[in-house]
Amino acid sequence: MTSTSTPTSTVAPPLLSVAGLAKAYGSGADRRQILDDVEFTVHTGDFLTIVGPSGAGKTTLLRCLAGLLSPDTGDIRLSGTPVSAPPAEMALVFQDYSRSLLPWMSLLGNVAFPLRSKGLQAAERDRTAREALAAVGLEASARLYPWQVSGGMQQRVAIARALAYGPRILVMDEPFASVDAQTRADLEDLVLDLRDRLGITFLLVTHDIDEAVYLADRVVVLSGAPTTVTAVVPVDLGRHRDQVDTKARPEFVELRSQVYRLIRAASNDRKTK
Repeated sequence: MTSTSTPTSTVAPPLLSVAGLAKAYGSGADRRQILDDVEFTVHTGDFLTIVGPSGAGKTTLLRCLAGLLSPDTGDIRLSGTPVSAPPAEMALVFQDYSRSLLPWMSLLGNVAFPLRSKGLQAAERDRTAREALAAVGLEASARLYPWQVSGGMQQRVAIARALAYGPRILVMDEPFASVDAQTRADLEDLVLDLRDRLGITFLLVTHDIDEAVYLADRVVVLSGAPTTVTAVVPVDLGRHRDQVDTKARPEFVELRSQVYRLIRAASNDRKTK
């Protein structure tokens, strides 16, 4: 007799998992609970955005995720490995790009500089940095210095530097908050293109609800402090996004309103505590 079995589908484990994460500052009467039982997952190829009321502890959360700050309790795993120090598979891009770039180094030098810690020879650092600059459309500007280019170009350099490190996940903290509206739109489209071309996973914190919905596969909405996850909103707008057409769709408008209502409810709840 021949027996048959029905194949079972397998779900890939998350690239990044956060479970029961809690963090407080101070002690005794001065103790302030910032994060409280935060949980979410990020899968390979995801674009996850995080929003929440002002003062919700988003930067504290990112510092914990990046291994820069130890949580009091909870578990953070990247590729199944607990995060206890900055992981090699993760790169960070911050809001204040101008302070992160070295003004005495060319754009190429700024991108290549962190690669010294990987033990790469000069020729390999140069090649990798040039490829990263090409990925963000700056290959022709490699010899310029940060003070010779616009804010938008400087942020592209910061992104290129992160890409050059070869991360699996790129974590971004309000990366476009300091540029004008048109440059912001261009940078949003750039990171979507990088996700599709390079297969990099993105986690981005933003105060801009339109940006959060436009970029995301899922939007994680945080409560006010002590912060937990209020909701995870799936964004079913298709893979291709367009600044005009996508934002004019009724589905986009409804998602934006849904996220805004959740944030406003979280803000109001915080005021009553």
